[in-house]
Amino acid sequence: MPTASAASSGSLPLTSREVQLLSVPDGLPRPEHFRVVEKPMPQPGEGEVRVRNGYFLVFPGLRTVGGGGVEGAPFTGAKPGDPLFGMAVGEVVTAASDGGGPRVGELVSHWLGWREYAVVPVGACTPLGDALPDPVAHLSQGPLAYAALTRGAELRSGETVFASGGAGAVGSMTGQIARLLGAGRVIGSTGSAEKAGRMTESLGYDAVILREPAESLSARLAEAAPDGIDVFVDMVGGDQLRAAIDVARPGARFALVGVLSGQLSAHGTGTSALVGIDAFQLIVKRITMRGISGLDHPETHREWSRRFGTWLRAGEITFPHVRIAGMDRAAPALHEMIEGRHLGAVVVEL
Repeated sequence: MPTASAASSGSLPLTSREVQLLSVPDGLPRPEHFRVVEKPMPQPGEGEVRVRNGYFLVFPGLRTVGGGGVEGAPFTGAKPGDPLFGMAVGEVVTAASDGGGPRVGELVSHWLGWREYAVVPVGACTPLGDALPDPVAHLSQGPLAYAALTRGAELRSGETVFASGGAGAVGSMTGQIARLLGAGRVIGSTGSAEKAGRMTESLGYDAVILREPAESLSARLAEAAPDGIDVFVDMVGGDQLRAAIDVARPGARFALVGVLSGQLSAHGTGTSALVGIDAFQLIVKRITMRGISGLDHPETHREWSRRFGTWLRAGEITFPHVRIAGMDRAAPALHEMIEGRHLGAVVVEL
């Protein structure tokens, strides 16, 4: 990442590289559906800063974006030729002309990743300060997991939590946070025994069930949670949502934060996640289901950053992630994430 002095000396390059959607995927996206192109260096206008990105997040929602998007979602679909986007951390190399906003040399987070240099409105930048010991930790999906547990499901001390997709970017934080918030028992699901072992060893989970075979999923969850579950943080939907309903205790609260069963399906476009459930069980068990978006509950972000920083410095929590080096590795990293090769968040380092 360039230093502030390098930026102020006029040594910025004339061009910037970015990852674009080359063609609409026919099924799951593969590296050949994307391309890295060189564009003229973007020039900031009034009220904008120019940021040299150091890291950006690879996330499954890009399947939905590339498939045309979903009406009402925070982000629109992408067309061939459009650059991709996602959470990024970078250094301001050109401040706003009016003197407002972050200064040259400050680290900020924003949503224009997948490119080397981004021009970002001042209001869309978040100065990072020193709340966290490692700037990359600002790409954690902890804020979403924290909001799901504290606002969506209103976790109470001693309760049993089930988190589907527990080895992913959200799930790898959910188990740890639930434990720190006082959960009595934390159960997760994943697709491999190797990931299951890592989840129980270091990610706060008491037990982990494998998602296959689907027909015995409810029985395996009931065995892991013999007294039932009180809280469900769902990143997957599909069979795992049905199993959670089967095993839920009366008054259980479900926070729905992801639909990987639809987004990562080889069929369709990743823009729907249909599932059949028994509504009688919702009624007789008085189950509450609430959808949670990463843009909901903005008041939790500062609260989360303070607690996350304290927990990190005390060694009570980790940020599970893998760093992939280089813009050319970004599209393959998305493919690897979809195939489930990594545990935790996937971050591209420029």
